Amino acid sequence: MKVEKRISIASVVVASRNQISADLVGERVILHLDKGFYYGLDEVGSRIWESLQRPKRVGQVLETLLERYNVDREQCQRDLLKLLEELLSENLIEMKKE
Repeated sequence: MKVEKRISIASVVVASRNQISADLVGERVILHLDKGFYYGLDEVGSRIWESLQRPKRVGQVLETLLERYNVDREQCQRDLLKLLEELLSENLIEMKKE
C-alpha cells in the first residue's frame, strides 16, 4: 500500500524534471512531458513556480510571498499548501527529504 505524504510548511519541494514551462505575459504555462497536458498559473502562482526550480522549503516560499504581497499569513499558507498539493498530485513537483 502506498503511503500518501502531505506537504507541510517544513516540506522541501522542487519542480519535476518531466516538465517544461514558459512565461506568457505574467502567467506561467507548464507542460507535463509524460502526460502531455498543460497546467496554467496566474502571476502569484508563477512566482511560486519560479522559486521551485531549485529545492526550497515551503516555509521559505511562504515568507517570500508575505514580504511581496499584502496578505493574511494564514490565508496565504492555506492557499500555498493547496497549490503545492495540486502540483504534487499532477506530478509537476516532487517532495525531497526534509
